Amino acid sequence: MADTWLVVGLGNPGDRYAKTRHNVGQMVADELAARLRATFGRHPRAQARVAEGRSVPGGPKLVVAKSNGYMNTSGGPVAQLADYYGVDNERVIVVHDELDLPFDTLKIKQGGGHGGHNGLRDIVSALGGGDFVRVRVGIGRPPGRQDAADYVLREFAPPEREHLAILVQEAADAVELIAADGVLVAQQKVHAPSDSAAAGGAATPAPRAGTKGRD
Repeated sequence: MADTWLVVGLGNPGDRYAKTRHNVGQMVADELAARLRATFGRHPRAQARVAEGRSVPGGPKLVVAKSNGYMNTSGGPVAQLADYYGVDNERVIVVHDELDLPFDTLKIKQGGGHGGHNGLRDIVSALGGGDFVRVRVGIGRPPGRQDAADYVLREFAPPEREHLAILVQEAADAVELIAADGVLVAQQKVHAPSDSAAAGGAATPAPRAGTKGRD
């Protein structure tokens, strides 16, 4: 479908993992479904739950999905949904946690490898390539010598939780921007430096698409 985008929020199933760093992609999926006023339901042809709708009347259709399985088996459900809705890889948006970005940072990327992320690894394999869009939600590196695998399966720290809701909203804004205006426009807005940083002053977080800057 020419106006349809498949948006996949990565994570693991169940209450045990719901609030962990590895599940921030599914947090964004929940935010998008709420904006669409849609409820997740079991898909008849894929091992996933989906919520469908349009952010604005006449706008692109978003199929927001969460796999029923674990992170490292994300590929099968994504491929099943892409085939069912007739969506090319370039119109698949995967929202995922990113260790290589500081917490409270967003980046949009199209194409590339998996960077060691097991969910992305399985999706690249299932789709036969990595030319889908990624909304990378920064969670930062683990402190000290903490193992990365243990770190991503822990809940966000109290100081992080203060900004987590805003970060999730901004990631949802980024998804809507990509679907409405394309990847390049979304990148220009989301990646734009702040005015003070561009002028050589101290860098402050830039207002992201569809949001106001923080006080």
